[in-house]
Amino acid sequence: MTKLTLAQIGENMRKKRGERGIRETAREVGISPATLSRVERGNLPDLTTFGKMCIWLRIDPAMVLGVERPVSPGSPAQPAPLVASAHFRAGQTVSPELARALAELILSAQRMMAGEPPQE
Repeated sequence: MTKLTLAQIGENMRKKRGERGIRETAREVGISPATLSRVERGNLPDLTTFGKMCIWLRIDPAMVLGVERPVSPGSPAQPAPLVASAHFRAGQTVSPELARALAELILSAQRMMAGEPPQE
């Protein structure tokens, strides 16, 4: 798996956007033009923005996060079920509801990028 950095996400956004305007592209991605501009300049996106950008770029978030996809034992190329995790800065806590929502967002983005149908 080729690893990307968060800085490369901004570069990839700029390259894919090409000559299109920031406002038009930001609307398509589902973020603000200011946010798109900041990320293109190398600033770090928040988790929600990161997910939207990965979907728009059609890249696996694992490529940026450095997550290896495990292979189930006894199954040559069958990936194990996706598991989401998030790391927060020391001292920060989130409610179990927010943690579940973040995990669902990450897994939903991964499924969409893998071409799987949305789960109800």
